[in-house]
Amino acid sequence: MISTPSLETWTTIGRLAGDHLWQSTLFAVLAALLTLTLRRNRAHVRYRLWLAVSAKFLVPFAALVSIGGQFGWRSAVSSVRPGLVFVMDASQPFSRQDLGLSAAALPTVSHGVATALPLGLLSIWLTGFALILAVWWRRWLQIAAAVRAASPVERGRELDTLRRLETIGGIARPVALVSSSSSLEPGVFGIAKPVLLWPHTIGTHLGDDQVEAIIAHEVMHVLRRDNLAAAFHMFIEAVFWFHPMVWWVGARLIDERERACDEEVIRLGSEPRVYAESILKACRFSVESPLACMAGITGSDLKKRIERIMKNHQTDRLGSWRKLLLTTMAVGCVAAPIAIGALNAPRLHAQSPQVSPGPTFEVASVKPNNSGDGRVFFQNQPGRYTATNVTLRLLIRNAYQLQDFQISGGPSWIGSDHFDIVAKIDGSAQDPFAAAQRPGPTPLQLMIRALLAERFKLTVHNETRDLPIYALVMARSDGRLGPELHRSETDCAAQMAAARGRGAPAAPPQSGAPMPCGIRIGMGNIAVGGATLSQVASNLSMFVGRVVQDRTGLTGAFDVNLTWTPDQMPQRAPGTPADQPLRVNGVDIDPNGPSIFTAVQEQLGLKLDSQRGPVDILVIDRAEHPVED
Repeated sequence: MISTPSLETWTTIGRLAGDHLWQSTLFAVLAALLTLTLRRNRAHVRYRLWLAVSAKFLVPFAALVSIGGQFGWRSAVSSVRPGLVFVMDASQPFSRQDLGLSAAALPTVSHGVATALPLGLLSIWLTGFALILAVWWRRWLQIAAAVRAASPVERGRELDTLRRLETIGGIARPVALVSSSSSLEPGVFGIAKPVLLWPHTIGTHLGDDQVEAIIAHEVMHVLRRDNLAAAFHMFIEAVFWFHPMVWWVGARLIDERERACDEEVIRLGSEPRVYAESILKACRFSVESPLACMAGITGSDLKKRIERIMKNHQTDRLGSWRKLLLTTMAVGCVAAPIAIGALNAPRLHAQSPQVSPGPTFEVASVKPNNSGDGRVFFQNQPGRYTATNVTLRLLIRNAYQLQDFQISGGPSWIGSDHFDIVAKIDGSAQDPFAAAQRPGPTPLQLMIRALLAERFKLTVHNETRDLPIYALVMARSDGRLGPELHRSETDCAAQMAAARGRGAPAAPPQSGAPMPCGIRIGMGNIAVGGATLSQVASNLSMFVGRVVQDRTGLTGAFDVNLTWTPDQMPQRAPGTPADQPLRVNGVDIDPNGPSIFTAVQEQLGLKLDSQRGPVDILVIDRAEHPVED
C-alpha cells in the first residue's frame, strides 16, 4: 500500500519547487537582458541562449548543489551526541508505541486541510499536463497521417534541389521528400528520420528560385535539428504549463530559429525579395503547422520576418567580450551551484569500531524473537544488560541517542524483525550519572555500538543536514518557570555511588510517582529527576517529530513532570465513560487534555519554537541479520 506523504514532506517538496521556479524565472530574465546586448549578432546565438533557458527549467540548481555535495570529505573522527541520562523502570514493559515517535500535535482540521491542499494542487497539475499532451498527441497523429497518405517524390526539380542543398549543407542521410494533397505548409516532420512534406499544388505557383529558397529553409531546420529542440521545449511547456514565462520562452525559440534559418538562406545566395515572396506565397496557398516540432516556412511573426528579410542588415560577429560574457554565464550557472554544494557538503564521519576500539560486552547472546508480543523490555542491572523484543532500529536509536527521523537508509527489516539480547557487562559502565559528566557517548552506548558492528555487521556514517527543528526557549519574558519544572535538590551522583556500593541498583519508584533521579517516559508523560534541560529536550524529540534543542540558557539539574494527551489514545475498557481519564502505568491521561506543545508552555513555562538548524542524520551503509547463537 502506498502511504500518503506527510505534511513535512509536502512542505519540503513545495519549498524545493518554489525555489526552482523563482531561480529558473530569474535565469530567464537575465537571459532576456543578455539577448539585448546580442541583438545585432546572428540569431542562432540568441536561439542557443533561449534553449539554455528552456533546459534550466528541467535542471534545478538544487540538483547541481547536490552533485557538489557528493564531493564532501570523510573524517576519521566519529560524530556522536552527548550521553543521555535515561533510567527505565525494569518492572514495567514499554510497548513500541510508548517508545515510538508520535506526530506533532496539530489541530485535526488544520492538518487535514494542509494535507488536502497539496493533493488538490497535484491533481490540477496532472490534469493540465495530461490535457496538453493529449492535444499535442492528437495533432501529431494528424500530421503523421498526412505524411503516410503522401506520395514519395522520385524525380523533379524539388527533389533535385533538395539533394543539391543537402550536399552543400553536408547532410549525410538523404531526407525523404513526399508530395501531399493536404493544405499543410512545406515543413520537416520527424526527428530521427525527418521527412519533407511538400504540398503538390504549391509548386505551380513558385518559380525555381522560390522553390530553392523554401527548400533551403527546410534544409537549415534539418541541419540545426530544430524539431528535436522544439520537442524538448514542448515537454517543458507541458510540465510547467502554469508558468507564463515558459510559453514566452517558447515563442522566443520559434522566432529566433526562423530568423536563424532566414539568415542562412540569404547567406547561401537567395535574393531577399525572392525569398520574401516565396514565404508570402506559401502562406497564401497553405496553412501553418499546428506543432512547433514540425518546422515549417511560415513560423514566427510573419510581418517582422518579411521586414527583416527585406532590410537584410548585416549581423555583427560575436566579439571577444561577448564570447567571454556568454562563456562566463554558462560556466557560472553550472559551476557555482556545484561549488556551493561542495563547500556546504556535510562532513561524513566514518564509523569504524575496528580502527578505534572501545569498550565491549564480555559475552553477548543475540537471538531472534518471533513471539509477536508488542511489548519491549530494556533491563540494565549490575553485570547484566538485557534487551527483549527489540528491533535493530530501536537498538541504533538507543546506541546513538537519535530519533527515528534521524536514521536513514538500511534494509526494510531493521524496523520489523525483533531480537532478544543478553550481555554480560562491567558494572562500572552502567553508571549513567558518572558517564554524563564526560562528553560523548556513555560506555554502555559504545558497547552496544560495538555489538551492532560485530553481530549485525552494521556500518554507518553521520551527516549534518539543515532541517526544521524545535528550539526549547523561555515562554515568559520575566523568566518565570512553570509549576512542573523545579531545580533539583537531589544529589543523583551520590545515590548512584551508594547503589554501586550496595551492589544493586536503587529501587525504582512506583508507577506515577516522581522520579528522584533519571528519566521515565510513558504514554503522555515524561517524569524527570536531576537531569539537564538539554536531556529533557532530547526526549521531547520523540514526541514532536523533530529534533528539539535546548536554547533556554538555563544550566544545572531539574525535576520535571510533564503530562499531555497523546495523539493516539489507548483502547478504553468496555463501559468506561468517554470523559473519564485513562490510567496508564499509574498516570492519568485526560482525553480532553492539552497537546504536548500547550503542556510544555503551561506546565514548564517553556515553549517549542519552530526554527531551522543543523540536525545529525545517521545513514546506514550496511546491515545484516545476525547469526543465531
